[in-house]
Parts: sequence; C-alpha cells; structure tokens
Amino acid sequence: MAEYDLNELQKIHENKDVLNYLEQHGILEIKKFNDVYDYEKELYDLQVKLLKLQYEIIEKGKRVLIIFEGRDAAGKGGTIGRVTQYLNPKKVRVVALPKPTEEEAGQWYFQRYIKQLPNAGEIVIFDRSWYNRAVVEPVFGFCSKEQHELFMNQVPEFEKQLIDDGIILIKLFLNVSKEEQAERLKERKEDILKQWKIGVLDQQAQEKWDVYTGYIEDLFKKTSSKKSPWLEITKDNKKKARLASFKLIINALVGSEQEKIDSFVTKHD
Repeated sequence: MAEYDLNELQKIHENKDVLNYLEQHGILEIKKFNDVYDYEKELYDLQVKLLKLQYEIIEKGKRVLIIFEGRDAAGKGGTIGRVTQYLNPKKVRVVALPKPTEEEAGQWYFQRYIKQLPNAGEIVIFDRSWYNRAVVEPVFGFCSKEQHELFMNQVPEFEKQLIDDGIILIKLFLNVSKEEQAERLKERKEDILKQWKIGVLDQQAQEKWDVYTGYIEDLFKKTSSKKSPWLEITKDNKKKARLASFKLIINALVGSEQEKIDSFVTKHD
C-alpha cells in the first residue's frame, strides 16, 4: 500500500466491492487498509494546512524556529521529513549541527546556533539543538557540571529574548517507552538500510535509560515557561506521534488550539 498515493487509496476506499474482493482473496485486510487510508488522509490535510501557514509566514516576514528533541529512535527524523515534505524548500531549513569544532568549543555555547536562527519569512527546524547540553552532554560527560548548570540558568532568558524579538519558538520532545526504543534500535541494527542511523551514543541509550530520564525531567522543570513551553509527545505509535507533532506546530503558528490534541501530549509550562 505504500506504493499508492492518496488519490489511489481514496478510489479503493470508496469502492466497497473492490475492497471486499481484495480481502476475500487475501490481498489485504480491510481494517489495516482503512488505518493506512485514515492516516494518509489526515496527514495530507495537515500538510496542506501547514503549507498555507508557510505562505503567510513568507508574506508577513515571520520568523519560525521549531526545535525537535527526544530520546534516541523516538522518530524525530521521520517526523521532520514529513513536516518539510511539501513546504517551499527555499524558505525552510533543517539544521543538524555536528560536534563543535575546536574554535566553536571556545565560543559562548549558543554562538554557533545563533548563526542558524531564521531570517524573515523562514522556518528553521533544529534536529537536536542547544538542548544537547541539557541532556546528551551531561549523560555522557561531554560537559562539566558547571557548564551544564550555567546552560540551564541561561537558556530561559536566552529564549525569552528570541521570543521578545519576534521569533515564534516551538519546542517538541518526542518520547517512547523503553521497550519500544529497544525494538526500534534492534530493527536498525538488523536492517541494512537503517544501520546508518545507529550511532555510538544510540547503542548506550538503553543502559543509560534512567540517567536520561533524570535529565529529561530536569529539562521540563527548568526550561519550560508559558512563553516557551515544552510540548511532549509520548507515544509508541510513530504515525500517531507524527500527526500530533503536526497539530502542535499548526496550533502554535495560529495561536490557538484549532486542532484537537491527543491525550498522549503533555504541555510543560
């Protein structure tokens, strides 16, 4: 079914005789087909809404910064891919900064991220961000206790300044259960087409699960505010988590809650 676009799925969905024939001959299961159709239809509708919002962002010269954080294998990459799929590529950037260079390591921690902030009419998506220093770096000892504490003290004021200057800041955190993460990491190891996704740190995600949890809880407690809340999506179903991400982004951009948010979404403020 992945080979069919939404229009083709819709034609099949509307023809009950075809559906019954396909099920009777063991070609598909109607329930599974309907689940796929419902997902693709809702996803398409949300992509259209987001694209229309991008037109407004470009026209009015708005600046949008979306931060994606989360546990390893929580689905950040796939969600970002869907979010940007039909947006104007000239006005959207995905930023995934590598390890700091020697020069960058000697700079103010936020300095290299400031260079990536959105210009007028632009959406910038951080695939991981300055929040590396809130969770990943302390978990693996890549920063000192003092550096971590300094960051946690500075980041609320730093983000307040960005928002006060007119940047629309949206912070999403994708979470999964320990069991689901184990399954996804196992799948990546066994699938030759996904092995590139496995990094050195990913391999320790399970054994350091509780340490991660402690820093994540601290993240929500100390870096959320009414102006800059964390929107946490805790769901083992990738598709539902992906749809929830779209709804949260759209709601943040329109400044309301037009899209119904699922019960597995937690707003930390």
